[in-house]
Amino acid sequence: MRLLLVEDDERVAAALSAVLARHGFAVVHAPDGETALQRLLPGDGRPPFGVVLLDLGLPGQDGFEICGRIRRMSAIPVIMVTARADVRSRIHGLHLGADDYVVKPYDTGELLARIHAVSRRSGAEEHPAEEGGRRTGQRTGQGTVGDLRLGTLAIELSTRQVSVDGRAVALTRKEFDLLALLAQRPGVVFRREQIISEVWRTSWEGTGRTLEVHVASLRSKLGLTALIETVRGVGYRLVAPAA
Repeated sequence: MRLLLVEDDERVAAALSAVLARHGFAVVHAPDGETALQRLLPGDGRPPFGVVLLDLGLPGQDGFEICGRIRRMSAIPVIMVTARADVRSRIHGLHLGADDYVVKPYDTGELLARIHAVSRRSGAEEHPAEEGGRRTGQRTGQGTVGDLRLGTLAIELSTRQVSVDGRAVALTRKEFDLLALLAQRPGVVFRREQIISEVWRTSWEGTGRTLEVHVASLRSKLGLTALIETVRGVGYRLVAPAA
């Protein structure tokens, strides 16, 4: 897989590139946002990038702005890799379209697992036939296809579109998958481990914090703070909004 690393610190970039190369990635380094955007433009005849690792503290335009510009031009998975650990920054990054958010210092194994996770989800969406017709967010074992309507909330599984009281809501891939999973069985409590397994396709324990951030982001974007209820010590369940 070709991977675009957007990092202004040359020493950090060199060390991470070496690690990623040992695990089979072809890493292309961009020291700033403008260079990264140029590298993402099609037309050089090379295979497209599978994932972008994006630092936030970049010269010129910061990573948040670059993420927004990437998302307007491409659906390529973006993982923000940054020292900013506050929840507000995490939520802002997810609002802008980032697929994941990893805080420095991180465990290399966790970063690799997250790279593989977002690339698998992206590939499954682009080539659903290779997964036996399964589309992320739909559970073929229960025959769930079409639309879900829960009070003011409408979820179109086939087009991956969401609206609340007729207002379209833009969600990232993982936000949609999480919402669709909970909405297919409203009122049922999903264990955290189950959600992580079905949405993130991993059992990595470090994903738990990412789950919390995505739940907070969904509540904020949908404007329905009581929609996803936290069942302390267990997991989450969806409470259907009133019509």
